Amino acid sequence: MPNNIIKFGKAKKSLARKAKEKTAAENRVRFGQKKTAKKKRKALTEQLQSKLDGHKLDKPKPDDPAVD
Repeated sequence: MPNNIIKFGKAKKSLARKAKEKTAAENRVRFGQKKTAKKKRKALTEQLQSKLDGHKLDKPKPDDPAVD
């Protein structure tokens, strides 16, 4: 008998375990932070975004007649 026989019950359970572990990992990332860490991350994100927005160059609008 060949050694590559697959039992569908085991394969199905294995796939279910992998999916459950993936969901658990996503939940650990999403819900596993403390409130202070979430606030700190949000404040840093806002600070970096405002700094990035401050360095943007204003481009003239394409419908502006002064561009011609």
